[in-house]
Amino acid sequence: MQLATWNVNSLKVRLPHVLKWLEENPVDVLCLQELKTVDEKFPVAEIEAAGYHVVFSGQKTYNGVAILSKHPISDVVKNNPLFPDDHQRIIAGTIEGMRIVCVYIPNGQSLDSDKFTYKMQWLKALHDWLKSEAEKYSQMALLGDYNIAPEDRDVCDPAAWEGQTHVSEPERNAFKDLLGLNMKDAFRMFDQAEKLYSWWDYRQMAFRRNMGLRIDHILLTQPLADRCISCVIDKVPRKWEQPSDHAPVIATLND
Repeated sequence: MQLATWNVNSLKVRLPHVLKWLEENPVDVLCLQELKTVDEKFPVAEIEAAGYHVVFSGQKTYNGVAILSKHPISDVVKNNPLFPDDHQRIIAGTIEGMRIVCVYIPNGQSLDSDKFTYKMQWLKALHDWLKSEAEKYSQMALLGDYNIAPEDRDVCDPAAWEGQTHVSEPERNAFKDLLGLNMKDAFRMFDQAEKLYSWWDYRQMAFRRNMGLRIDHILLTQPLADRCISCVIDKVPRKWEQPSDHAPVIATLND
């Protein structure tokens, strides 16, 4: 069983990439973020033709999340019932006994902005909701673009990023709070090479220079973590023409 997450930064633009990647990497579950498309224009036929069930929650120009699965998806929830929000940033469903939660956590813009206040409130509400979800589902996976680099080793240049969003103490503490729900960072369960990231800015040749951040994560409750045998970042799609600025992250679980 393979679970993957990928911020595609516009599904309309990146649909050929998604289909190509799935053909080459037929994961069981793929969580997508930043669809930037309304539900009426979601490419259901193309996704189903690739062999996947799909549920989604989109909006024009911004945000949007989806879960693609080789297996049926049930008990679908859109958004956080504890946090009324017009932004489409959460979708959850049950797949093969696992609760899959796909999230696109707010960026935060800057530490002194209203958007950062919103991010922290959003994260607190996410934690509170997931706490209740974890009581119902012992097997739960939280996949998505967190817009948080949990540690300095997840940042290409910690000194340059100091005082900015993604690396601040409040955000990192919120990440730790999620881990406190009996969850493990799948990527950090294994020995990894240094300077592995999942996002690189389009500017200043950041990808070529490997000036990135690890902000796309898969967190697993202990029963799923016990089954996890690997977690990797696939940088290949970031090399394709007109790529997303994010790379997929894939966790492999024993069946």
